[in-house]
Amino acid sequence: MMNIQELKQALNAGAYDGTFRKLYPGRWEGQRERYLHIADAFAEHFSADHTVELYSAPGRSEIGGNHTDHQRGRVLAAAVTLDAVAVAARNDRNVIRIYSEGHGEERINLEKLEIVPEEKGTTAALIRGIAARFYELDLRYGGFDAYVSSDVLPGSGLSSSAAYEVLVGTILSGLYNGGRVTPVLIAKVGQFAENTYFGKPCGLMDQCASAVGDFCLMDFADPGAPVVESIPCVPADHGYALCLVDAGGSHANLTDEYAAIPQEMRSVAKLLGKSVLGETDPAEFYARLGELRGKVPDRALLRAMHFYGDNQRVLDQADALRKGDFARFLSLVRASGVSSMDLLQNIYPSGDPSERSLSLALALCRRLLEKDGAWRVHGGGFAGTVQAFVPMGQLEDFRKEMEAVFGPGTCHDLSVRPAGGIQVTAEGEA
Repeated sequence: MMNIQELKQALNAGAYDGTFRKLYPGRWEGQRERYLHIADAFAEHFSADHTVELYSAPGRSEIGGNHTDHQRGRVLAAAVTLDAVAVAARNDRNVIRIYSEGHGEERINLEKLEIVPEEKGTTAALIRGIAARFYELDLRYGGFDAYVSSDVLPGSGLSSSAAYEVLVGTILSGLYNGGRVTPVLIAKVGQFAENTYFGKPCGLMDQCASAVGDFCLMDFADPGAPVVESIPCVPADHGYALCLVDAGGSHANLTDEYAAIPQEMRSVAKLLGKSVLGETDPAEFYARLGELRGKVPDRALLRAMHFYGDNQRVLDQADALRKGDFARFLSLVRASGVSSMDLLQNIYPSGDPSERSLSLALALCRRLLEKDGAWRVHGGGFAGTVQAFVPMGQLEDFRKEMEAVFGPGTCHDLSVRPAGGIQVTAEGEA
């Protein structure tokens, strides 16, 4: 229990350095200054006298299972060392006040927890939805002040919105529930807020990966009770960096492209007597493939084939990570990328022959990493980012080559983070 001045003294004395080393493997330098900055900013925007706590929630990177979650399939994701961090303190106003660096302040009166239609699509809707869900679940909640700073890159496929939702849920868990709300429940609360209050029909993968940490295996066969397993693994220990390359390309006008994937997969499932592909039997699909052809477009059949392959690959990737067989893991990442390109066909928009930014990035990755590395489309596809596992000895050359084509600052070198959404406490020097 400390105020801002005591927190700053502890930070300056190195009391949090051991925590930072564990939380930000390979890139903890600069975190002390970052947390000192948000402490000062909290004092400026709220008060230096409050008893304050520190919180953090990471972005996430999808590793395996491209477009499998909406079919009640499996996904492998990983928390990364880019995160949203906050200084937070309870208040007696029954109001949540969050000042987000670069975006300004949101104030949510907790006496009004019902949906506010004009808030749809806003940060205020997320905060109100999270508080409302805590109330519905008979969890404790209340007012707090928080200053938030995030380095989770917006629009990069790292899910900055999920990190924010997990951060707010983790703050309410810590300040009002003794930190006892489970990571998966915090993820579900965030999904509820995004679906019901914000108005976006997202799955649970992003929030779950941010809340749990490490490599995270998720099975959504029962979407109400997903099976979640954390698998500790640090790619750097095997000699690899995890990179995301922003290939550019606009996400505008891609709604129909994204919507077509689950629609086509469900059309195949319907012919097999089920609602989603996760409920179907791959053996039956292949046995009836000739019969199915002509009842749905060939692309729908190819996308179903991708689902069956990537859904199994997730289990194989998890097995390789548990056994420390990183070479096998990388081969499976490459196979997932090939499947997305050839079967899922989410590398470029079908209606825009000029947009091939992801194709170009993937071709460059193959040229640079074919002998030792892995690469794949990252996230929804059609535009945006590609993911690469790059040998540490090649990292600077890889970055130079990619940024020469896509521009300075487009190649992001990340680490897998061992913790999800947490209260950040002092552990001293490592």
